[in-house]
Amino acid sequence: MPVRLVRRRGRGALPGRERESVSRPISLRLRAVNFRPFDDAQLPELMSWIVDATACQTWGGPDFRFPFSESTFREDSRIGRVPSWVLTDDNSALVAFGQYYLRIGRCHLGHLAVAPSLRGRGLGSRLIRELCRTGRNDLGVDSFSLFLLSSNEPGLRLYQRLGFCPAPCPDTSPAFESIVYMVASTLP
Repeated sequence: MPVRLVRRRGRGALPGRERESVSRPISLRLRAVNFRPFDDAQLPELMSWIVDATACQTWGGPDFRFPFSESTFREDSRIGRVPSWVLTDDNSALVAFGQYYLRIGRCHLGHLAVAPSLRGRGLGSRLIRELCRTGRNDLGVDSFSLFLLSSNEPGLRLYQRLGFCPAPCPDTSPAFESIVYMVASTLP
């Protein structure tokens, strides 16, 4: 199926900035999965994936508030302020979420999540590859970064498989003591 390019302004784009976005069908076993900009209607589903304080800290970092309201969730996740993208299934159901933005000259990935019932099926890898391609084209950079909690062993294995390597953390504040900073110099 061909890749469809459309001009977009708004969701998934930096405020006041027009750019091309991509809606790519991706085959995953017996399901079609599409990469597309986040839609506000998907927010309740995304919020339902974060079920407790530990999951919230793993996903959102040390400063993400829990319990959260729709307003604090939107604010802490920076939805509407940074490009936010999703994978959806052939019924348009949300299956993965992620963001990217420019940080220290790299396309920095953040708030990466796969629906709890769909983990372990390659969706995280697909999401990261799509975010990196889109972020590289949008930001004009060729290297990538992300943060994760040192206790997030499944995430660490995934990111290493995709070519990310631990690097010195650019933030030395106490909140980042349990954070691993990872970088990749090539597109995963």
